[in-house]
Amino acid sequence: MLTSFASTQLEPDSRHFGNPQRFIPIGKCSRLAKKKTIVRRDWTKDDVRKLKTLAKQKAGVAKIAKTLKRTPGATAAKACTIGVSLSMQ
Repeated sequence: MLTSFASTQLEPDSRHFGNPQRFIPIGKCSRLAKKKTIVRRDWTKDDVRKLKTLAKQKAGVAKIAKTLKRTPGATAAKACTIGVSLSMQ
């Protein structure tokens, strides 16, 4: 059994704009992955206090990040900004 997209309207696939032979059905566009929105939270005084306390206890970056519900990168960047040394465990 052969399937044909002859009855389906086509539009150029924006990911392959240089190759005009790459087309996707219009109805399929709604099923593509949505972009994530970046959610940023400001650092509160309480967050900074917890960061300093956990850093003094030699807790690892991952543990501190999990406690603060932040990424390890954000945690390490904030520690560097405020001049706190972190254990890389």
